[in-house]
Amino acid sequence: MKTILKTTFMALAVLTTSCAPKDETPVIGKQNPNIENGRMTPEVLWSFGRIGGTQVSSDGTKILYSVSYYSIPENKSNSELFVMNADGSDKKQITKTATREAAAKWMKDGEHLAFLSSESGTMQLWMMKADGTDRQQITEREGGINDFSFSPNESKLLFVADVKYGERTVDKYPDLPKASGIIVNDLMHKHWDEWVKTVPHPFIADFKNNKMENETDILEGEPYESPMKPFGGIEQLAWSPDGKTVAYTCRKKTGKEYALSTNSDIYFYSIETGKTENKTEGMMGYDQNPTFSPDGKWLAWESMEREGCESDKKRLFFMNVATGEKTDLSADFDQNSEALVWTSDSKSIYFVSCWHAVTQIYRADIADKKITQLTKGVHDYASVAEAKGKLIGVKHSMSVPDEIYAIDSKTGTETELSFENKEILAQLEMGKVEERWVTTTDNKQMLVWVIYPPKFDPNKKYPTLLYCQGGPQSPVSQFWSYRWNFQIMAANDYIIVAPNRRGLPGFGQEWLDQISGDYGGQNMKDYLSAIDALAEEPFVNKDKLGCVGASYGGFSVYWLAGHHQKRFKAFIAHDGMFNLPQQYLETEEMWFVNWDLGGPYWDKSNAVAQKSYANSPHLFVDKWDTPILVIHGEKDYRILASQGMAAFNAAILRGVPAEMLIFPDENHWVLQPQNGILWQRTYFEWLDKWLK
Repeated sequence: MKTILKTTFMALAVLTTSCAPKDETPVIGKQNPNIENGRMTPEVLWSFGRIGGTQVSSDGTKILYSVSYYSIPENKSNSELFVMNADGSDKKQITKTATREAAAKWMKDGEHLAFLSSESGTMQLWMMKADGTDRQQITEREGGINDFSFSPNESKLLFVADVKYGERTVDKYPDLPKASGIIVNDLMHKHWDEWVKTVPHPFIADFKNNKMENETDILEGEPYESPMKPFGGIEQLAWSPDGKTVAYTCRKKTGKEYALSTNSDIYFYSIETGKTENKTEGMMGYDQNPTFSPDGKWLAWESMEREGCESDKKRLFFMNVATGEKTDLSADFDQNSEALVWTSDSKSIYFVSCWHAVTQIYRADIADKKITQLTKGVHDYASVAEAKGKLIGVKHSMSVPDEIYAIDSKTGTETELSFENKEILAQLEMGKVEERWVTTTDNKQMLVWVIYPPKFDPNKKYPTLLYCQGGPQSPVSQFWSYRWNFQIMAANDYIIVAPNRRGLPGFGQEWLDQISGDYGGQNMKDYLSAIDALAEEPFVNKDKLGCVGASYGGFSVYWLAGHHQKRFKAFIAHDGMFNLPQQYLETEEMWFVNWDLGGPYWDKSNAVAQKSYANSPHLFVDKWDTPILVIHGEKDYRILASQGMAAFNAAILRGVPAEMLIFPDENHWVLQPQNGILWQRTYFEWLDKWLK
């Protein structure tokens, strides 16, 4: 159920396509917000440019990236492409259109780019020179293209496109073309925020003289998805250096089987024979994101061991392509390994990993399995790439959104290159972010982030918020959020207490695993330990404490509302689980509730499951006595809006002051600009009403 995802995906998710003539459609570009007294506001937050799609040219001298800009009045966004030298000089915006440009990639000559654009109405492949000139459309494929990758010699094109899934109502009853009913006969009919009517398939096509032809569906006639929904992209497929093989990620299951299993595999598809071979058969957890070494001798990928555990340790596996011998390079490394990138000499792999609530760049050496941390500091790196003697990474923190940096691979010295948001950041005063360690009820040490208001005065008393994280296995690291943004909370003169309670990664697998089957248990004690410790500070107003969170954090809010013993004066729950037995039957990814809750509620012999359901927040509504704001999106198919509606109704029936904000067109997140502004305004109006 984890909801922390790549910034690039979140940026692309709301980019609006347009078929209107260019001269009639306003171009959404860099924003110039009105900033008063150095304070962050919702309008300022939505004015930041969002960097994504960073690509280094093959010679390592240039960087290609996109920036998404958002217009509050237009209630939509637009992305533009930029190119700069690898030292940050000669930065140029190479597109300025009202249509979406995305998934841009360098051609091997370093002088041309390929990208996707919606200029013709659907996302199609386009090309242009690296200075933005000679723009031309390459494909006119019905249904468009989701993403793509050229073979090493650029004679073939690997692309992802949607294909029809299952039988539709109109197929069964052709005489009812306007009927809106959907006939369902298996699980996984909905996923994340959509009814499953299509699945993505990988295609191979010839590419010559800027033309694509002779396309072949690698999964022709198969009902499976590759990349895997809802968040998988081109990173789940890879070309071998000789261009003869495509490695792809696939969970070859449908319906109930799919809903119960996380067992995906890495497959090799032969370009010459069209045959497919499973390279990870017998490895039962998630196996995904394959990448070949430049010399073609090795394949590396991210692997989880346990089937059904979506938050298992992401192991760094590599395989000898010739012999098939597999090795866990991270066997002695009690952390996740993500965003794998080979060194140019094929001897090592760069990756990012979270430890103690910060995400750094690491290098793993193939020969001796040595893993070395390359960066330090209070930040999160989201990606890494090589660029002629240095590394290029995208980094953010609780106080700075994504920017591109150059990193000395020997010293770890960082140099900012992009400065996309320099002008806005220069006008803002950010609150201090402090790391604290709090002793838990079982005498363990827990890292807690404390974020203070700008111009913090230790002689004053501040209302203070306990932040409850979602996932439940998503890190409270140095993430920058466009909704749960700690600096905007601090700018409204709140202190924020953000604990890395039991169940979060970055503190070893034992710490993370503890939460499964223990909802309402030790992790809730951890929350109370954190807020109780901070409440003893003279600058915290212990009579003005609030508690907020989303997803599992929303569950935490609902649970604490029945157990907080008068600590809090206001609650806010976004997309939270309220009734666990109902959640078991309503959610779509059944592996999650089977693993984290222990199984179905009707299995009375299952002690773990029965303990979980005994901690369902709806059972403790009789103890609710504190004002609560409920927020939910009706397109959230992970946690249905009925959960939030039931919680709101329960509060009203109990005579507890309550308010509900429902978004008919949002999913588990809030992605549209005006809805985002509404979310922030409602959030702070509620907190101010009860805590100030």
